This record gives sequence, C-alpha cells and structure tokens, in this order.
Amino acid sequence: MTTFPRLVAFALLAGLAAACAPASGYGAGAPVAAAGQANAAPPTVEGLAAKVGCEPRMQVNGPDTRTGHCKTPDGEFFVNTFRTQAGQDAWMEAAPVENPHLAGNLWTVLADRKVLDLLGERLGGELHQPAHGGEHMQVVG
Repeated sequence: MTTFPRLVAFALLAGLAAACAPASGYGAGAPVAAAGQANAAPPTVEGLAAKVGCEPRMQVNGPDTRTGHCKTPDGEFFVNTFRTQAGQDAWMEAAPVENPHLAGNLWTVLADRKVLDLLGERLGGELHQPAHGGEHMQVVG
C-alpha cells in the first residue's frame, strides 16, 4: 500500500527528474499546444487545480516543471505541469509502475485510482495504471 509520504517523495523526485531532462530533437524545447489550439497557453497547476475545486500548495516551482499538492473532498493528489513534451516524457518514464496517474497535454495528476476516476471526469486525460504483472503501465479507456 502506498503511503502519503511516499507519494510526496515520488512527486518531488519525479518533478526534479523531469526538470533536469535534456531536450533533444527539433522543437523538443518548445511548449506543445493542445490539438486544434495552435496558440494555446500551456496548462498551469493552478488552472488544473481550479477545475477540481483546489487551491494547490506548491511543492516544485521550476522553470520546466511545476508540482502542486491538493486536498479536496475527492482525496489528495499531485498536479504536475511541464514546459515541454520532453519533460513530460521524462516524468512518465520515471513514474513508478505501482502508482496510477492521469496524463494530458503537458500535465499529469498522481493519486490513488479512486481519486483519479473522480478527477478524470472533470480534467479529462488518459488514465495510466499498472499492467497485469506490474512491470509496465497501460492506458485505460
């Protein structure tokens, strides 16, 4: 069973790992807009948290990665935003296989599955959870 302190430690480490990830390839350092929104601003921790009724307590506030902690009636969770797709990809690679998370364009939310199901109704994104055997993640839905 995952404890809250373990989630906090993971969120901080994953945020730092993503912030330190090198950018590579054409356009890897540039923010990626959502499909159909060429000039859309990248998501913010505060904007995503507001959609689910939370004022986040910031944990990581770096130039490439930001992480906020939320506690709502739905449960406790971490909201992460990324400046680049390369940063989000690095975070996804470092994410522990035993912890499910939601992933959208330049953002992720880390929490227990029950909480993610509730948040996913309002945030969208894809649910990533451990595959059978727990060796890798699979997209659900």
